[in-house]
Amino acid sequence: MADNINNEALSKEEIEERIVEALKTVYDPEIPVNIYDLGLIYKIDLEGSEVTIDMTFTAPSCPMADFILDDVKQKIEGITGITKATVNLVYEPEWSRDMMSEEAKLELGLL
Repeated sequence: MADNINNEALSKEEIEERIVEALKTVYDPEIPVNIYDLGLIYKIDLEGSEVTIDMTFTAPSCPMADFILDDVKQKIEGITGITKATVNLVYEPEWSRDMMSEEAKLELGLL
């Protein structure tokens, strides 16, 4: 799914917004909330046309890890002007429910 906007006219902040929008389309098939609102994205580092993302999972033994990591990479590299996405799986700090957005907590009945 390519982003059809000419990247040259976009500021770094606008490109980062498009990255966040793309991340909000990635779901763990076992949880009905996107990975961004779940608080699984720890860092987005945009340098020119390359993006490095640090992310985690709700559990270290997530059976869908490879699927989710590939989905993140493909969706980020599908944004016009992004030539490379590196997705690092990290476990520090350990994920907790406190990292979830209010919307995610509401969706999961935790509020």
